[in-house]
Amino acid sequence: YELLQSTLRQEGLPRTLDRSAEPRTGFGPLDMTVCILGSPTAFLPVLLEGGTRCPGAMVLCLSPTWASRVPSETSPGTWSLLLSRGVSFGAGGHSTLDTFAPPRRANYVTGTFATGGPEAGWVGELARDLDCPTGGSVPLAHRLEDPLVTRWVLAARASLPVPPTLAFVLAPRGDIPTEPVAPGVRLVRLEDPQGQEKLVQEEVGAFLGGAAMEPYSQVVVRPAGWRWRGTGTRSTHRKEEGTAVAQAVGARLGGLREEDSVLLEALVPTACLPLPPPRSPAPRLPMSLRICTLICRSWGDRPQLCQVVCGVGRAEAPVRHGAALPQGLDSSLQQWGVVAPGQRQALAKRLQVAAEAAMAALLATEAELSPQQRGGTRARTDLLGVDFLLACVDDALELVALATNSQRCLETCLLAENMGRAMGEPPGDLPRLLAEAMLHRAQCHLVEGKDILLIGAGGVSKSFVWDAARDYGLRIHLVESDPEHFAAGLVQTFLPYDSREHRRDEEHAERVTELVRARGLRPHACLSYWDDCVVLTALVCQRLGLRGCPPSAIRVAKQKSRTHQHLQRCCHGRPPPAAFAVPCRRLQSHGDVERAAGTVPFPAVAKLEFGAGGVGVRLVENAGQCHQHAARLWRDLRDDADHPGIGLGWGNAMLLMEYVPGTEHDVDLVVFEGRLLGAWVSDNGPTRLPAFLETAACLPSCLPADRQAQLVRAALQCCLACGLRDGVFNVELKLGPAGPRLLEINPRMGGFYLRDWIREVYGPDLLLAAVLVALGTPPVLPARPAPRGHLVGVMCLGSEHGWTLGGGGGLAALQALQSRGLVRLNQLFEETAGDGEYEEPCLSVACGGETRAEACLRLLGLCQALGIDSPRYPVEHFLSHFK
Repeated sequence: YELLQSTLRQEGLPRTLDRSAEPRTGFGPLDMTVCILGSPTAFLPVLLEGGTRCPGAMVLCLSPTWASRVPSETSPGTWSLLLSRGVSFGAGGHSTLDTFAPPRRANYVTGTFATGGPEAGWVGELARDLDCPTGGSVPLAHRLEDPLVTRWVLAARASLPVPPTLAFVLAPRGDIPTEPVAPGVRLVRLEDPQGQEKLVQEEVGAFLGGAAMEPYSQVVVRPAGWRWRGTGTRSTHRKEEGTAVAQAVGARLGGLREEDSVLLEALVPTACLPLPPPRSPAPRLPMSLRICTLICRSWGDRPQLCQVVCGVGRAEAPVRHGAALPQGLDSSLQQWGVVAPGQRQALAKRLQVAAEAAMAALLATEAELSPQQRGGTRARTDLLGVDFLLACVDDALELVALATNSQRCLETCLLAENMGRAMGEPPGDLPRLLAEAMLHRAQCHLVEGKDILLIGAGGVSKSFVWDAARDYGLRIHLVESDPEHFAAGLVQTFLPYDSREHRRDEEHAERVTELVRARGLRPHACLSYWDDCVVLTALVCQRLGLRGCPPSAIRVAKQKSRTHQHLQRCCHGRPPPAAFAVPCRRLQSHGDVERAAGTVPFPAVAKLEFGAGGVGVRLVENAGQCHQHAARLWRDLRDDADHPGIGLGWGNAMLLMEYVPGTEHDVDLVVFEGRLLGAWVSDNGPTRLPAFLETAACLPSCLPADRQAQLVRAALQCCLACGLRDGVFNVELKLGPAGPRLLEINPRMGGFYLRDWIREVYGPDLLLAAVLVALGTPPVLPARPAPRGHLVGVMCLGSEHGWTLGGGGGLAALQALQSRGLVRLNQLFEETAGDGEYEEPCLSVACGGETRAEACLRLLGLCQALGIDSPRYPVEHFLSHFK
């Protein structure tokens, strides 16, 4: 506790306020608790950042007497961690010492698991076999601190270069495969370490004379394993000293234990590059450069490089963590003679790929361990340090992976952060990335076991909902009109109820509420991802007392002409929401067409008032064309049976809207209590006029940041003006020279491919965000979202591509490519939906790339090869906006 006060003082922060005499109460099942066990110094920046993002959610436990373990009520054989006392962190660096009555249940636990610290024993014991996500454990830390285990994983699973290594272990050792095939790592199993002189001499001689050792002149002999971390027990030899090397190995074998090994490894020198003439005639000393990387398990369980720092020392001794002040990668590379900025950027990118590949490989091997070997069913490594050398192999610069650790790289990177702040540099991303990762995992645990009433199953395009519900541990109670729907067997409770006639939603809401109560269901939240059911969902929420937007707000957003007419009356703000509205008139008869033609200028857009999927939308040049289109549409699309899922349960009224020039964009928003928590902008390609069916899309947007900001602000202002203050919303806008203009608001999560793409490019899951908002918890989302790459996709139509995808084998080829991670497919319908003028896309095909141009080039080549591109469906033209 005093160490914490000293550290806070050094950071210029106030002392911890002692409120322990007044126990805090009222923590319920939806309150988030991220618990850090052990020393305050390693995780203090993360605690401070987390306290700012989610005040009170981050709790530091400094003593084993502050927490207790009780048998889990939800997961037999595991334990819940309850906190009776802790230091809570809030905004502005404020902290308080609190007691909790009753004790507070942890949703996520991590701490100082590394061996050697005074708190490692009790931290490991408290965190063992918990029922909540646990960011590490003592057994996992032991694996990370064993260079033989991790070096084998890095070489065999991540295909990373490692120092040539000869390892001697006892035969019973079972944490390394019996037949390891790892480039550069040779394993010798000994039944008895005594009397092995001949075998040792033979193995050492073969190693020293082997091809792997040709580039190197020195070797190191050392004991290895988690017990030897930081001991510095090692000896260095020239490669020619074979007898001395064998004797050194033999001497170490005498005290070999089952969890230890004796390593003979090449001393890999740092690459020597041409340097400018020295300023001083004094001789240069040979130096070594150690590159320290810190990676975290980020959104979607994907490794993310958080920070890179370097340490420099004398070549004849290893550069150890904490022995030298850290410095940046770019300046270190310049110091080593990597002058060209492009070459330094390329090395930094290679380092990111290597570090993230290292963590992916280690996580994959962890997943193969038993719960006992991991320290619990929910224990996983969430934070990893990997050290690299910059070596020269075959006259080329090579990153050689040295070792991994559970905490040393964190301490080194945080030291670099503190040094930067002392020089007035802005705060780095490290504390934010780590805090977001921990809070996100805690929120995932928070929703486990929650009962969700879902209104409307939707079609094939919503199939991801059932997989996501299973992965998040949600208990779905589904109300669906189709009694034979395929989702009936995928949910906790299936409640068939025909609500397709949505003009009777008030009556439906009463019936659904009675149905839920009759089944004895007590849902924690109610929501819908299906456009037809959003008003019904709001009415059910109102009757069940669950969180959601008012039905009046959903009705305004659902009816397109009403949305614009409402916004035109909203004249307060800078600019007011009225600035984003477009002149439009409702059409229910041909007389309405004549009246609308007098107030809406042509060209104009005629479309269904409650439509979805772009069905029936058409550009009309004059009143005559509008009459013709309305007559066809009113004849062909009368009720839901004529074209399910496009809003005909509300009737087939139309509207006439002024045509807005510009590019079309989707903005997906996460809003909680009127506060914007997240926004993502995607671009649409040119449509095939006179219809407006979507052809292509890309994410991230091509627009500069200020134009994206215009779209986000316009989308948010329109939602708030309509009364949409809680939820995940999709807003379609056009952006012209004069700024954004609203097309329509979808008061639910974006459809088609949007959830999948946002998750792939940025990480967060809109589905989880919608559940959290409905539960009354603000989702933790990236404060500064950075794209992982670019996705560009094109829509396929049954009329244009039916034979190509089916009889031509195109779909099978695409599915094979998807299994290899080369394309992303989003199936929208099992078969062609509608035909001719009322057709909807059946499939979205997308390619990724590090740049948008690369993704476009891959997609165009793929579409040309498979016959998706044609003179009637010119994919190159559809991609022309994405520049």
